[in-house]
Order: sequence, then structure tokens, then C-alpha cells
Amino acid sequence: MANSTRNEEGGARVIALAKSLISLGSEVRQLRHARKMSLKDLAAESGISVSHLSAIERNASNPSVDVVHAVASALGVSANWFFAKRPGDGPMERAHVVRAQNRRDLNTLYQQTSVELGYEDRLLSSSIGGQFYMGIATYLPGAERPEEPLQQHVGEEHGVVIEGELEMQIGDELITLRAGDSYSFSASIPHHGRNRSNEVCKLVWAVSPVVIPKDVVVGERAASAQSKDPAR
Repeated sequence: MANSTRNEEGGARVIALAKSLISLGSEVRQLRHARKMSLKDLAAESGISVSHLSAIERNASNPSVDVVHAVASALGVSANWFFAKRPGDGPMERAHVVRAQNRRDLNTLYQQTSVELGYEDRLLSSSIGGQFYMGIATYLPGAERPEEPLQQHVGEEHGVVIEGELEMQIGDELITLRAGDSYSFSASIPHHGRNRSNEVCKLVWAVSPVVIPKDVVVGERAASAQSKDPAR
């Protein structure tokens, strides 16, 4: 009986944790950290008090629609970002599984269109709150970032080409990757990917930590972005 009770209590805690991962507060906190904003920064941008924002992130407050839109605007996304479609029969599925048709648009997070960035990006991970996140990038034929192509940041880059071919610049080397080829390297090495073929290229990637491409271009802006302390 004691073991059964402990198992039930443990199961309840796991389910509660799964539900907390898909809460509005969790989504706000994850995005704030990705933007490298403190609660004070977000309060200044949104016009919402630090105490109210803290309560929202702790799921101790149910914000109004106007507050949600103000927070979303301050974080550079639409309110829909916080309410990703999460169908499923149980809390684990809803917290951890992303159906293909429900992938979130990372170009919205980056605040750059596919033309500006050179590719269309979709989030494969169920959240951006972990140690790394995964996505799938689609490069149209001949697509590449028009300006400031090289990126450089702390962390790691991993990827595998699943369709077409991709030209990767890693440091001073240009390397052509074809379907099935993969890579991994320290993101402190300047890098860039482009599609110079006549076919669509699709790349599944994993990056740590969460980065915003326009904040990690090689040059003054990259140095400025990397000098910021992580939001607490």
C-alpha cells in the first residue's frame, strides 16, 4: 500500500510538472530569457509592473488579454506564440510532442523574414526553455542571407541535411553538405549556411543556447550581444 501511494504521488508530481511546461508563465519566462531581458527590462517595455510579470511567470496570476498582448509586443512576438497548438490525449503528449502541422514559426521569434534571413525556420522542440533547441530550416534554391552572413556565438551547432545540399562556411572553409551529411562544431567559430543549388534544401539543426540570428552576426553587434549577462 505504501509503495502504491508513493507511486501515485510521484505520478501526480510528474503530471503537474508536464502541465507547468505548457503554461503561459513558462512561455513568457523562456522567451524573456531568449531575448536576454530581465523582469525590469520587460516591465519597462510592456508597461506591466515587475511584480505582476513575476506573478505571471510563476503562474500565480491570470493576466487579462490586454496584458498578454502587451507582454507579447514587448517580447517581439504575437500573443499566439504563447498558445502553441498542443493536442494530445494526456499531459505528457501535450507537453512534449510537436505534431508536424503545429510547428512554431521561428522567423517570428527572430523578427526576420525568410528573405532577410536566407531561410525559413520552424521549431521542432516543444519549447525554447532547455539547454538546446532543435529546428528545421528550409533554404529555397539560391537562398542566402543578403547581408552580414557570418554568425558567431557561445555554444554549439549541430545539423544534418535531409534534403538537397547546403554550402556551409565554417571558419575560412567552404564545405558542401548533401542529404545524409551532418556536422557539429563550436559556435564560437564564424559560420554560415547557404543554398547555391537549384533544389530546395532542408536542414534539421540543434543549437545551444537559444540565439537570435541578428544578434550574433560577426562584428560589433555580435560582440555587444555576447557581452550581455543572461536574464535572471
